Amino acid sequence: MNTNQMKVVSMGAGFLVIILSGYWLSRSGKPYSTIVFTVHKLVALAAIVLLGVTVHRINQAGALSAVEVLAVIVTGLFFLGTMGTGGALSIPSDKAMPAIVHKLHQVTPYLTVLSTAVTLYLLRGR
Repeated sequence: MNTNQMKVVSMGAGFLVIILSGYWLSRSGKPYSTIVFTVHKLVALAAIVLLGVTVHRINQAGALSAVEVLAVIVTGLFFLGTMGTGGALSIPSDKAMPAIVHKLHQVTPYLTVLSTAVTLYLLRGR
């Protein structure tokens, strides 16, 4: 297996851990398990760093096309949206977050995975 294939497999495994730990957290309710919550956040951070480093290295090897840059930007925005809604949900407070925040955090992870897959597909030949 070459380096690019290892990165894709690592990203896939990371997303699987993120989604499974997210389900675990949502089912267990607040207060969240510290270990599961920490793993969930650290693996998400590692996934975005791995994608960022990969895109940076590919861009250094040869300039990205406009479509590739757009895919990277959209993926980054989905990552930020997912992390923002997750952060809002994790704030300990007496008042519950609006239902839209919870719904967005249920949808944006899947959009992030899909967008990342499209981005990696577009960058596969480099």
